[in-house]
Amino acid sequence: MSSTTGTTYTQGKQYGFFFDQQRCIACKTCVVACRDWLDLPAGPVKPLRLYEYEKGAFPNVRLFFEFVPCYHCVNPVCVTAANGAMMKEPKFGAVLIDPTKASSSFMRDAWKACPYGSIVFDSDSPNATAYKCNMCIDRLTQNLQPVCVASCSSRALDFGALDDLQKKYGTVNQIDDLPSGATTTPAVVFKPHADKKQLVSYDANAALQLLAKRDPYPPLFNSATDVTNIPAGMVGRSKLVLKPSSTAEFMATTKHDEG
Repeated sequence: MSSTTGTTYTQGKQYGFFFDQQRCIACKTCVVACRDWLDLPAGPVKPLRLYEYEKGAFPNVRLFFEFVPCYHCVNPVCVTAANGAMMKEPKFGAVLIDPTKASSSFMRDAWKACPYGSIVFDSDSPNATAYKCNMCIDRLTQNLQPVCVASCSSRALDFGALDDLQKKYGTVNQIDDLPSGATTTPAVVFKPHADKKQLVSYDANAALQLLAKRDPYPPLFNSATDVTNIPAGMVGRSKLVLKPSSTAEFMATTKHDEG
């Protein structure tokens, strides 16, 4: 694990993350490192989520990975909704919860306002305690990278001053299935998946015909549309769910994080 960035973080700038969706292999090392650093138990308190979900059907299936901490927005609508329970700190631009008000009912309002579901709760109770990514601000003061970035073996993550990240990687702050960043201006730069390419030429219809046959056993399916048109609900996680309706749904959509 890398421990330093080799540079000094300059206070007073807006800092943020870079996520390369192409390089991510969903190893969950970033998630494990985050929870280990914060000494969090298993359960719904997940300041960082790495979502996995599947889209499409044969022969155009794709598995998506989405890195969702708090994006520490330049214009954080959650702070306004929290009515004093949250703040945008001036040193690094981190969006933080006031720990003395983490059980405030205003934190539910802040969660509703945040388009990314970055605020999480330890239960469904109205008085549940709220948590979120704090940009590893304790590490930044020591010129250390956020622990998720330092732990990423695939080098899918980077961290730095937002203007430096934009010069290096571009200005894309919204990718497929994430809300638009037009209102909040998230402090993040994304490199989305490249377009899917067929690397080995083959006849998809012929492949389906071969798959269906199991002589002398009955065919696996009677029509190719049984495979190419998947009924809604058959795939357990077929979409990105950033704002679950309950702790149980949240745990279901992030169950790979528990492994």
